[in-house]
Amino acid sequence: MQLTHSDTEFSEKKFPIIILLDGIASPANLGSLFRLADAFNVEKIISCGSVGIDLGSNRLRRTARATIEKVALEEREEILEVLTDLQKRNYFTLALEITSDSIPVESLDYSQFKKVALVLGNERSGINEEVLKKVQQKIHITMFGRNSSMNVAQAAGISLFEITKTLPPVL
Repeated sequence: MQLTHSDTEFSEKKFPIIILLDGIASPANLGSLFRLADAFNVEKIISCGSVGIDLGSNRLRRTARATIEKVALEEREEILEVLTDLQKRNYFTLALEITSDSIPVESLDYSQFKKVALVLGNERSGINEEVLKKVQQKIHITMFGRNSSMNVAQAAGISLFEITKTLPPVL
C-alpha cells in the first residue's frame, strides 16, 4: 500500500541551506525546485537574474503542487551582491557546475559547515563566470555516459541528497 506523508515515519528536519538560482527560467524547473526545497526542508530559494517568477504559471503550479505556499522565495537582481551577503553571514557557497577545478558532490564533508548556499545555473548557459570565481567551492555530479550535463532540477535533487547526508540540521 502506498503511504501518504502523514503515514510515514519521517522525522522533520530543517536544513540551513539556501538554493540560489542564477537565471533559472523554465517554469517546470522552478516548480521542481520548489518541490525539492520542500522535500529537503531548506531555508528558502533566492532567484537572481530572472525576469521575475510568475507564481501564477500553470506549468509551475502543476509541477510545484502546494509547495509554492510552503517554501520561502526571495527575488533579487544582483547575484554577486547576494553571494557577498551570504558569505558575510557565514554561508559556505557552492556552485553546482562541472569546471576544471570542481570536485564530486559526494567527496565533500558538509558537517564542517554551519550553513550552505547552493548555486544553480541557467538551463542553457549554466552559472555565470563571475559567480564561479566568487563561490568557495565548485561541485559536480559524476556521470558515466557521454553527456556532460543533466536537468537542473534533477542535479539539484542529487546534490541536496548528498549535502543533507552530513550537513547538520537546525531542527
